[in-house]
Amino acid sequence: MQNLSSFAILNVTMKKIVIIGGCAAGPKTAAKAKRVNPENKVELYTMENVISYSACGMPYYIKGAVPSYTNLIIRTPEDFKKQGIEVFLNHKCTQILPNEKVVIFNTFNNGVYETKSVQYDELVLCTGSRPYSPKIKNINLDNIFHLKVLDDGIKIKEKMEKSKSAIILGGGYIAMEILEAFVKNGLHVTVVERNKNIMSQFDPEISDIIKNYIIQKDGKQVDFILDDEILEFTGTKGFEGAVTRNGKHLQGDFCVIASGVIPNIELAKEAGVEIGITGGIKTDNRMRTNIEHIWAAGDCTEENCLITKKPMYAALGTIANKQGRVVGINLNTDTSGVFETFDGILGSAVTSYFDFSMSATGLTETKAKIYAKNANIEPISALVTKRDKAGYMPDSKSITVKLVADKRTGELLGAQAVGAGDADKRIYTVTSALKANLTVNEFLHLDLTYSPAFSSTIDPLLTAAYKLKEQIDR
Repeated sequence: MQNLSSFAILNVTMKKIVIIGGCAAGPKTAAKAKRVNPENKVELYTMENVISYSACGMPYYIKGAVPSYTNLIIRTPEDFKKQGIEVFLNHKCTQILPNEKVVIFNTFNNGVYETKSVQYDELVLCTGSRPYSPKIKNINLDNIFHLKVLDDGIKIKEKMEKSKSAIILGGGYIAMEILEAFVKNGLHVTVVERNKNIMSQFDPEISDIIKNYIIQKDGKQVDFILDDEILEFTGTKGFEGAVTRNGKHLQGDFCVIASGVIPNIELAKEAGVEIGITGGIKTDNRMRTNIEHIWAAGDCTEENCLITKKPMYAALGTIANKQGRVVGINLNTDTSGVFETFDGILGSAVTSYFDFSMSATGLTETKAKIYAKNANIEPISALVTKRDKAGYMPDSKSITVKLVADKRTGELLGAQAVGAGDADKRIYTVTSALKANLTVNEFLHLDLTYSPAFSSTIDPLLTAAYKLKEQIDR
């Protein structure tokens, strides 16, 4: 692989690059492809009326931490035009014809629907994901929302400001961020989660810590209904409440469904693009699909887990941007010889409920035990609750860290950290260790920084690692 700095002197040819999707991966691909080779003709199409915005920032806009939705817009069509990239808003892709290298769009222009055929040399699918919509009776009533596109965030905030109560369906990362927004704005909130725990991405004991913190802090405003699900929404002119499987009748001014997302792959599938076992588009590590000259990036794709080496699906803006960069470089591989790879993910994620952080990377103990059924590993774990700084520091707070490892090899498998202190920075450390395939013993020899204002003399991570070592040495 040649050094990327060699792009400046390579004589690469012009290509017409068509990109479908305008949130994260699409704009990143467009900008990089044009930067790598200014001679490229780059066109970006989106069915929305805005591009290049932070979907991840919408809960913070709803809460009021971000003053205007316009702050979430990273680049406008005019910004891209200055770079020589053409942006086409309100264009819905209806068909991909790989043999002809043509894409068909429908667009609404001057009150009339038009069909447009667009030729390409290279096609990049950044079609993203859409909210998972459970099969619930009357789900189309007014004042039932999903949070996916910018307009969703605007509508939810407008409704919240006129309301006193809300129901959130789901108990994952987005649900916790929306919960914080509603609580901060004075609403009473009922959270309905079909699993036995909220934040079931964590191990049960970690999920319990999260739930107990929220109840202790805001129990008068928040009700959790767990191990249950909504079967029916009620209301005449619009949403008024819900009925659960266990017979609970809930009331609220509106409802937000935050039960996950699914990749938008229908167009790709109809065109013959291979879909992976997770339901996302299957690509190689250069983001190429099985069809020549068709690439994919972002929430519509499945990824490779760096721990299990198995496919997994994670819809995160960080992944979309990294993949978009890789595609933008690799679109010129055939003429430049330079390429970049995206080899996989650890499933690293973080969110918070006010000052309480929740972060994880790699495998939980629950997932490690499932993986162990078909792999030669023996998962073990260690749980530690400790101050994040020297105990005598006035701003020191409690965090809980859980490390997971393989007893047979000593290799680290994952970590979780929650608490009102600096929980997330501990996960940053473990992500590097997982990428380097460090064993527990090697991890213990890391030269972590120390000062009373930043950590205890023996960091909580190392305390957990010592506990793991004791189990391994037995």
